[in-house]
Amino acid sequence: MKTLPKIVKASFLTSAVSIKDAPAPSKSEVVFMGRSNVGKSSTINTLTNRKGLAKSSSTPGKTQLINFFDIEYKYNDAYYPLYFVDLPGFGYAKVSKSTKELWQKNLLEFIQKREAIRIFIHLRDARHPKNAIDEGVYEYLLSIKKPDQEILTIFTKGDKLKQKEKTFLKKEFPNSIVISNFKKINIHLLHQKILSYLFGVKFD
Repeated sequence: MKTLPKIVKASFLTSAVSIKDAPAPSKSEVVFMGRSNVGKSSTINTLTNRKGLAKSSSTPGKTQLINFFDIEYKYNDAYYPLYFVDLPGFGYAKVSKSTKELWQKNLLEFIQKREAIRIFIHLRDARHPKNAIDEGVYEYLLSIKKPDQEILTIFTKGDKLKQKEKTFLKKEFPNSIVISNFKKINIHLLHQKILSYLFGVKFD
């Protein structure tokens, strides 16, 4: 039976408002980002197999802290430590213009200057693959990405697609992964992508 990578340790580490109060960048970081309600918290909970690890807010855009999680993978008797970083969802938040501008400034500074970030996981809703905000975010990430950083496009809610829509996504976004947290579809592929890029782990 083929061995699959799994997360054997996952715990909440701390929250930060900005890069200034973030923990020391002592491990490689995998950043999860996407529009509010795209399923960021659900994806982290599915990957870690911890139902309530990442808390999702019932009010879209309400959670505005940068949340850090201490993660350890195991694969073939080897252990791989890293951090997952859950960024606030963009869009939807009903707050003052000045508050929104501060959030944006803090997030952009973190994304641009945080040296430990190795992977940007850009989560997008599979039912709305060409959303203008997502297209803009992807172009922005391309413009700031450093040579040792990777961008992974992950489409959530893949269980809601028809086969024709899945074929379209595969053609339009050939390097993306379509997942379903609800049905645990293709979660192993995301695990493999993370370990292969960060640690050079080879999979059959």
